[in-house]
Amino acid sequence: MSPDNTDPDPRNTPGLEPGGSVPPGETPPGEASTASGTGPRNEPPRGWAKGPVIVILVVAALCAALFLAMALSLAL
Repeated sequence: MSPDNTDPDPRNTPGLEPGGSVPPGETPPGEASTASGTGPRNEPPRGWAKGPVIVILVVAALCAALFLAMALSLAL
């Protein structure tokens, strides 16, 4: 192995057959055998928070006022 190449030499890698294939039993399982969460599960809150609803209503009211003002200015 040269000092410039940091990859392991495939000829010295354990668990490889000639040609680079892996024998049966050498590969890890497809998924973990243990669960990741073991404690009580907290459910996320449902519904909308008050802040985003207020912001949406204010933006909608401003848009409605803008269109009303434009309609009134065109009618006059």
